[in-house]
Amino acid sequence: MHKRPFLCLLALAPALALPAFHLHAQDAEVRKDVPFVPTPEDVVAAMLKHAKVTSKDVIYDLGSGDGRIVISAVKQSGAKGVGVDIDPQRIKEANENAKAAGVTDRVKFIQQSFFDTDISDATVVTLYLLPDINMKLRPKLLKELKPGTRIVSHNYHMGDWKPQAQETIGHHTVYFWVVPEGGKLAAR
Repeated sequence: MHKRPFLCLLALAPALALPAFHLHAQDAEVRKDVPFVPTPEDVVAAMLKHAKVTSKDVIYDLGSGDGRIVISAVKQSGAKGVGVDIDPQRIKEANENAKAAGVTDRVKFIQQSFFDTDISDATVVTLYLLPDINMKLRPKLLKELKPGTRIVSHNYHMGDWKPQAQETIGHHTVYFWVVPEGGKLAAR
């Protein structure tokens, strides 16, 4: 008689384990395509120099991490800034950094995929992603951004889209582009 309840529990074990597996699978869906690696301050400075950020700009940092690029841009120029990151810990850290810098009235940080973010009001976009992510993002940038919007990337290019400027800082490279009229790249 004691064997039967034990056998029932064994039969139910896979079903009982399923919710834990399902929760783990959901967590895996919210994967991070790009690991967080902070941009060195001298590279941030070079990125902002190329972007020529002014108080009239709205800067978006896609994959904003701890918020340092947006916060620096806002502090230096008086621009408005938006950081987008999928990691809730990075968003929390960015908000704390914005508070410490005294710029919470001019920046906001959004926890979501930058692929799902409306970036159409950006006049400057900064990136520190990976080459394959930049390439997946390129059509969105060209479709949503107005001609003349400046794009600056730390370390990674945009395939055959030739940058208007490129600068090496130590072991880092900064790439700079301007969105062309009609969002169409010139044929090579």
